Amino acid sequence: MKEWTEIPKIELYSDGGAEPNPGKGGYGVILSHKGYRKEFSQGFKHTTNNRMELMGVIVGLEQLKTSSEVQVYTDSKYVVDGIEKGWAKSWKAKNWYRTKNEKAINSDLWERLLNLISKHKVKFNWIKGHVGHAENERCDYLAGMALKSNNLLDDTGFNTTADKHLTDSIETSVHWTSQTKIIIKKAGDLCRKCNTPVEKRIPKNKKLKKNQTYYFEYYLFCPKCEEMYLVEEAKRLVQNTNMFNQ
Repeated sequence: MKEWTEIPKIELYSDGGAEPNPGKGGYGVILSHKGYRKEFSQGFKHTTNNRMELMGVIVGLEQLKTSSEVQVYTDSKYVVDGIEKGWAKSWKAKNWYRTKNEKAINSDLWERLLNLISKHKVKFNWIKGHVGHAENERCDYLAGMALKSNNLLDDTGFNTTADKHLTDSIETSVHWTSQTKIIIKKAGDLCRKCNTPVEKRIPKNKKLKKNQTYYFEYYLFCPKCEEMYLVEEAKRLVQNTNMFNQ
């Protein structure tokens, strides 16, 4: 009798940015499978918002050992529309030209991404950034910490001659502002969105999911705009698993 193997269903959350743009950049990624989560982040010396948005999704997909059904969640319309609206495939078919005379930016990363999603069943979902979405906030935090780290890599595929195109409405997805630089760590810190002091809140539902490796003992909450912040100091480890590549 033929054995049927269940295709893993993965949730991939990603965020990235650069400050200034172009400038130091970083991405943050969370992979989730049946309650188990694994995080990835990395900073770069000189890159752009869009390259970090793309890189986060790419790195997340590269961790998967087998063909999977993946739901990608990102606040980058550049990434979502590039795949879901077929822009990247169109650029590739035209030898990475957007128009007859204008080359597509970030073709190295788009090609990597197209190759990866051909191995999986992937759906890209846009989520609004900085509105209290827990996983998006966490990825934003990881990306921000990564670009401020001392372990910054060279983004070898970044073409500085393309900087002048960064204001193009299709090629740009800037969502990091000066407020993003504000690090929220404890109660009393000012909310990045409305400058109201945040409060410490304890989650009502503390039930852990099967194979969950960490949880947040508390979170910081803005009583005015209801922005929610997950902080590293509140993270508590539970266990480990081998679903993803080490």
